[in-house]
Amino acid sequence: MGFFTRRRKQPADTDALGVALIALRLDQGDVAPAGSTVVVFDAAGQARRAASGKVACGQGESVFCFHPGPYTVDLIPFAAAPEWGLRLRFVVDAANPRVSQQRFDLYLYSETSGRLQLAGFGASVEAALQAELAQGALDLPPCTSLDEWHAFRAGLNQLMYTRYGVTVDDCVPVDLGEQVDFADMLKVRAMRAAEVERLAADPPAPAIDAPAPVESHVLGEVASGPRPTPAAAPSPRSPPVAQADAQALRRLFLELPAVSRELRLLRLPEGLPVFERHQALLLRLGMASLNVTTMPALAWAAPDRPLAEEDQHRRSRHTLIARDALDEAWSLLARLQLAGREEWPQLLDETDRICANLETGLSLRRAPHADRVEPSL
Repeated sequence: MGFFTRRRKQPADTDALGVALIALRLDQGDVAPAGSTVVVFDAAGQARRAASGKVACGQGESVFCFHPGPYTVDLIPFAAAPEWGLRLRFVVDAANPRVSQQRFDLYLYSETSGRLQLAGFGASVEAALQAELAQGALDLPPCTSLDEWHAFRAGLNQLMYTRYGVTVDDCVPVDLGEQVDFADMLKVRAMRAAEVERLAADPPAPAIDAPAPVESHVLGEVASGPRPTPAAAPSPRSPPVAQADAQALRRLFLELPAVSRELRLLRLPEGLPVFERHQALLLRLGMASLNVTTMPALAWAAPDRPLAEEDQHRRSRHTLIARDALDEAWSLLARLQLAGREEWPQLLDETDRICANLETGLSLRRAPHADRVEPSL
């Protein structure tokens, strides 16, 4: 009859690996295709690489496989000029025996839910590139000279290696005018502007808790009035807000120690002032990592006290601020690895700004309620 037969699990689809798919999570019994690399993460998040073949998972282990490439993506460095782009060709680095954890492995474990699509990875790289150009960390002026192009390429190569663990093989300017639909872009901008106006005109009403009944207690008598009801469980959060908060905290928990480790390995210029500021930076990042480790849950203000929905949204926004500061820290680390002696003071000022944003975001994420601001004349 077949009542007691075990259904066979469908094998993982690895046909797109190396073309439109960079990495894929595998389960017990799946087969990693030839030419790919298997990365095994244990329960503590430590990674080891293995050869392709049939996957054998231990208890608490998760397995990814990735194809080293090469891959090609088209990037738009300036959002205001979508017709001009860069064609980037990159490969995933081989294992570096001098480090305990490969940067690409950390990226897989921290930022990938199960499938790393080439299109999604390209969008992340494009956002990082636009942020670096907007802040002046990278310079790509009109009519770029050869020396300016080499300086830009050096910064871009280091950013890709430090932030994602991939090596840029080639980067050339390209005309994307035929691929860009300007009418669709204008429609998307109009829809976003309308959504912002709608949210500004109709903000979510804050949840107001009903006052608890007052009980009168008289010595020798039973308390009168209704008995207090236990606190209700927190209302279920909408998946995007709760999921974004959890993913951002997970990234902070996993990546802040890695950033601190890389900063500790930097070769500092001679001089006591730089050394003192570097030590202060490491201390602040260590305290921020401890703050993330002890972060309270999103939906609770205190034990047995659920948090209002408006405050949960506020907490989640501050988590994303801290996550953005983490992205800036990775980008700044790439600049510090290439910096000369005269550039260190300015870059250390940037670290102060990034640490301040990180500490502020984590502090406000921990606070259950927003501080009351008294009106002033």
